[in-house]
Amino acid sequence: MLIRRAEVEGRLIDVRVRGERVAVLGDLRPERGETVVEAGGGALLPGLHDHHLHLLSLAAAAASVRCGPPEVRDLDGLARALRAATGPVRGIGYHESVAGILDRHALDRLVPDRPVRVQHRGGALWMLNSQALAEAGLTERFPDGRLWRADELLRGSQPPPDLAEVGRRLAAVGITGVTDATPRLSEDTVRLLTGGALPQRLHLLGAPTGSQLPPGATVGPWKILRPDHEPPDWDALRDEIARTHAAGRAVAVHAVTRESLVVTLGVLNEVGSLPGDRIEHAAVVGEDAIPLLAESDPVVVTQPGFVTEREPEYRRDIPADEHADLYRYASLLDAGIRVAPSSDAPFADVDPWRTIAAAVSRELGRAERVSARRALDGYLAPLSDPGGPPRRITAGAPADLCLLRVPLSEALSDPDSGFVARTWCRGQPA
Repeated sequence: MLIRRAEVEGRLIDVRVRGERVAVLGDLRPERGETVVEAGGGALLPGLHDHHLHLLSLAAAAASVRCGPPEVRDLDGLARALRAATGPVRGIGYHESVAGILDRHALDRLVPDRPVRVQHRGGALWMLNSQALAEAGLTERFPDGRLWRADELLRGSQPPPDLAEVGRRLAAVGITGVTDATPRLSEDTVRLLTGGALPQRLHLLGAPTGSQLPPGATVGPWKILRPDHEPPDWDALRDEIARTHAAGRAVAVHAVTRESLVVTLGVLNEVGSLPGDRIEHAAVVGEDAIPLLAESDPVVVTQPGFVTEREPEYRRDIPADEHADLYRYASLLDAGIRVAPSSDAPFADVDPWRTIAAAVSRELGRAERVSARRALDGYLAPLSDPGGPPRRITAGAPADLCLLRVPLSEALSDPDSGFVARTWCRGQPA
C-alpha cells in the first residue's frame, strides 16, 4: 500500500507499507499492483492506544439499556426504559440519583415478569431481580439481589459478546491497541479475547502470570482491585503487591477513593516499586498526595472524560473545594509524574477524541487542563509504556496507522472522531 501526500510530523510525504510494517517514507511512485490511498494532506498518525478499558463489558453494553444520567434521571424514566426492552433486560449506567438504592425487591416492582440485571455506573455492583437471580442460581447466595464484583459469576449466563463489532467500533475512532483492565481473567476469557476477532493489539492486565499469548497480545502489570465499598486492607494489599513483584511482574492498582490511593502509595513505599507499576484512575488526588505519587513513581492512568460526562453529579455530590482533586492531570505532569489518558469504556465514552477534548476544556478543576497535543501524545504511547514517549511513523515501525481527513493542527483545535478517515491494524484495513 502507498499512502500519498500525508502529513507526517508536519511535512507532506508518501508512506509505503509492506506487510505489517512501514517500509519507507519519501517522494515515492506507485509500484505495480500497489493499493494507493490519497491522503490529501490529512495527518497520518500511529494508531491510538486506549490504556484502560473493558472489552467484554464494552461488547455487552451495545445491547444494554441505559439506566442512568443523562438518559434516565428519575424512577419513572427508569421504569419506562426497563419495560420498553424486550426479553431479558441488561441495564447499565445506574446511579442512586435516579431512584435511590436498587435491590431485588425494587426491581421486582418495576419489572416482575422478566429477568432484569442492572449494573451500577461504577461497574462494581450488579442489581438483579428475582427472576434473574433464579436464572443464575444465585438466590440463596445473594438474597438482596446486590452482587459486588460478580462479573465472572454472571458471564456464563449471557450470550457470547460480539468482539468483532467492538474492534470495528474502536477502529472507527482510530484505535489500534487497547489495554484490557479487567482483573483476574480466566483462561477461557483470555482465549476469547485473544481469539482473533479483534484486529487491535491487546495488553491484558488480568491475564495470569506466565500466560502464553498469541502474537499481538501481551501480559501487562497484574491488576489489583480491592472492593471500593470496603475499607482498604493494608496487609492484603501489601502481600499481593509483594508476591507479584517477587515474581518479577509490575502491578496496576485500582484506586478511586482518596483512602485507597493513600494506602496504595504507603504500601509501595514500604515494599518498593517496580518499573511499570501503575495506579488505575487516581480519581481523587489530594494535593498532599502528589509528593507521595512522585516518590513512588507509578504511572497514573487517568480518565478525563469522567470529569465532563459526570459533571452534574460531581457538582451535586462533591464539595466545591474538592473539585480540583478529581482526575488530576496537569498538576501530576508538573510534579514529574507520568500520566496516560484512557476511557475506562464502557463506563465512559470510548471515543479518544472526546477524552482529548475533555482534557483540554474541563470545567471542574480547570487548572488540570492540558493541551490537546499532550493528551494525544498519551494516546500514542506504547501499550507497554503508558506515559512514555509517543510512537512515531518511521521505516520499520508497525503499520498500525490512523489517517485523518485534515492536518493535525486542525484536528487538535477541535478534537472530533469525525476527522478519522481510515485505520489500519498491522497493515490491514480495520
